Amino acid sequence: MTSIAPVLEAFFTDRLARQRQASPHTVAAYRDSLCLLLRFVNDRTGKTPAKLDFTDLDAATIGAFLEHLELDRGNIVATRNSRLAALRSFFSYAALSCPEHAGLIQRVLAIPAKRTDRATVCFLTHVEVDALLASPDRSTWIGRRDHALLVVAAQTGLRVSELTGLRIQDAHLGTGAHVWCRGKGRKDRCTPLTAMTVSVLTAWMRERRGEPDDPLFPSRSGKRLSRDSVQYLVHKHAAAAHGRCPSIRSKTVTPHTLRHTAAMALLQSGIDVATIALWLGHEGLESTSPYIHADLATKERAIARTAPPNTKPGRYKPTDKLLNFLDSL
Repeated sequence: MTSIAPVLEAFFTDRLARQRQASPHTVAAYRDSLCLLLRFVNDRTGKTPAKLDFTDLDAATIGAFLEHLELDRGNIVATRNSRLAALRSFFSYAALSCPEHAGLIQRVLAIPAKRTDRATVCFLTHVEVDALLASPDRSTWIGRRDHALLVVAAQTGLRVSELTGLRIQDAHLGTGAHVWCRGKGRKDRCTPLTAMTVSVLTAWMRERRGEPDDPLFPSRSGKRLSRDSVQYLVHKHAAAAHGRCPSIRSKTVTPHTLRHTAAMALLQSGIDVATIALWLGHEGLESTSPYIHADLATKERAIARTAPPNTKPGRYKPTDKLLNFLDSL
């Protein structure tokens, strides 16, 4: 029997940290997935995680864990697949360290991801964006911070982690105004700012002050906002916008909705998909294509450019009986 403890520790310290130099977000996601698995196995077998070996993590156990995620924890299929991806990464590493468990590991790696429906992306219209941006109470410091953050999010389409990671020195408001961020996959990205966003950020930074390395949108204590804090403030201001724009009630507004909104604004302005992919920091065009499916106006413009089929209205009339017989041969 081979204990999983040293292999698991090496996976994080050697494979993720040293070899792959994985981001903190990746490490946290893998850690959470494996912690859930270890607790699940501990509940089933009574063995503490430190005493588990690979025979305790066979394909049947992993399958039961994935079912537990959906049925007991209420996770959606996408979350289940994300957890499975983390486990696959660990077992792929373990295959090199523990060849004696090659058969067990290959059976785990053969567990397929579930297919899931791809929903149409949710985004806000111009009227809805205006209602959302008008919601923060700009007579308070928190309201002015929230307003500036929402303006930047809706215009740039930055991810939540990129928003919360912005520092004062990352906002360049002179000629060629832009914000700099290090996005997913350690890709550096500069996103241009509109005149309106520059105006809002200029006023905010004049009030914000601070050192260049301080967070651009801090919490009350001056630290970086958490992902949950941004989620909360977006939800709060979206709820407040219901009175100004009732159509927002039918939409689930999250920080990622503002990312979709920025992408759709670019698409509706005639920007090509490749440029939008670069703007959002997507690895390839596959991640950007859902915006085309969601934009009905683009489809309407496409059909307006096509020639209608050369057909005449009328009811179907059967052919001559003799010709009908010959056609059937």
